Amino acid sequence: MVDKVCLVGIGRWGKNHAKTLHNLGVLAGIVETNANRAEQFKELYPDVNFHNSLKFALEEDYTGFVVATPAEFHYNLAKFILKAKRHLLVEKPLALQAGEARELQTLAKQNGVNLMVGHVLLFHPAIKKIKELLDTNKIGKLQYLYSNRLNLGTIRTEENILWSFAPHDISIFQYFIGKKPLEVISRGGAFLQAHIHDTTLTSLTYPENIVGHIFVSWLHPFKEQRLVVIGSKGMLSFEDSSSDKNILFYEKGIDWVEGEPIKRDGPTEVIPYDKAMPLTEELRYFIDHLDGSPVTISDARNAVDVLEILEQAGQELLQQVTPKQSVAPDSGWYCHPTSIVDDNTQIGNGTKIWHYSHIQSHASIGKGCSIGQNVNIANNVRIGNKVKIQNNVSVYEGVELEDYVFCGPSMVFTNIMIPRSEFPQRGSDFYLKTLVKKSATIGANATIVCGITIGEYALIGAGTVVTKDVPAHALIIGNPGRVVGWVDKKGNRLEFDQNNVSSDGKYRLENEILTVIK
Repeated sequence: MVDKVCLVGIGRWGKNHAKTLHNLGVLAGIVETNANRAEQFKELYPDVNFHNSLKFALEEDYTGFVVATPAEFHYNLAKFILKAKRHLLVEKPLALQAGEARELQTLAKQNGVNLMVGHVLLFHPAIKKIKELLDTNKIGKLQYLYSNRLNLGTIRTEENILWSFAPHDISIFQYFIGKKPLEVISRGGAFLQAHIHDTTLTSLTYPENIVGHIFVSWLHPFKEQRLVVIGSKGMLSFEDSSSDKNILFYEKGIDWVEGEPIKRDGPTEVIPYDKAMPLTEELRYFIDHLDGSPVTISDARNAVDVLEILEQAGQELLQQVTPKQSVAPDSGWYCHPTSIVDDNTQIGNGTKIWHYSHIQSHASIGKGCSIGQNVNIANNVRIGNKVKIQNNVSVYEGVELEDYVFCGPSMVFTNIMIPRSEFPQRGSDFYLKTLVKKSATIGANATIVCGITIGEYALIGAGTVVTKDVPAHALIIGNPGRVVGWVDKKGNRLEFDQNNVSSDGKYRLENEILTVIK
């Protein structure tokens, strides 16, 4: 059987996958939703099938898939492919949360397919050589290792430097040590964008007294990609940013002689290794295992370990509360020091976040909003401008609030119709969308059952349970909520004449639809 691989996404990094897969003779399909980009690459790969949807690609007999889209799409695409029982390589990170990565790991096992993550440096010939030297006891007992990944630029607005650069180094540490750290401590600084760290130093303590440090920054005057590994009998150094890319072995260390520490300063040796392109080696490894033989490098377990360590480090960064982080004076919005704003959020000028609230990653809040005490805004929630959310409200994933929406104290949103603790339901496949349109008001202690739309300027009374779509300008009360009247833009109740025209002459009511008279 001839191996045929389909690439999903042919953007900034995906085009490198396309070129390499084509050179390896296995590129058979490409999924690209951007029509202009697809047309551009059709000229380069005229014999390759192009699809504008993953659904159509899965109808073909491709042996394996490579996903190289932006990270926020990895989880859903991977789940779709694994359910179709196809071998899969996903660019790093496998998902944006460790829980999602664990779910994908289980799904791959259940469907009997391989799942790899694009920790490409594990296929760098120098890294593989250093692993070989460690396994053959070249430097004795491993004691300490550090990695510097520094540059000026390549600044992200959707993720901090830790999530952007450090996954490479964490994956290498896990590859070398084979055990998860006992302790993770991370500190850093956010200078260009509030809550998006530009530089971090992470310390990892492993079993058997092995310590690692990872220093990453995109605010550095020169490029440096240096790895140093120290053992009881010698030391190794590899600088990927150098022109020669040599692995150096230093016969250096400390020996204890009659109870005294004596420096050992022996010669330096250049360690030869076969130089090859890491991406080529990674994809060749993936192709070699399309027969179903298990992968052992950069597998799902490695992906989960890296994400769990990143999440630990990220939580450590949140503990580093500074005036810059809690108040953010330079970014035009205020956050009380008792509240937490995760990385990768967008918050507009003039917005105020009060006591004990939590804004989760990838949430977007517009300008001039007021977020009250003990409010939780979940991942991926979108909130417009001038929105007011009173105390004790949770805006769950799947809910969107347009401009000028008012949420009264302790009102409740939901996002799953039949919740079961025994059978977790998480992600876009389970969450039902709820849209609250411009200038709608939801009263105190009201409950909004998910999967509905609340129309513009609607007024939901206190304690009401809303179970179906609400028309624009409707006044809703009761359990279940029902239309008992109509309100104008300011919330005043409207009265109508025999022609169904409001007393102020501005609105007409026909078939339970209120329209503005022009």
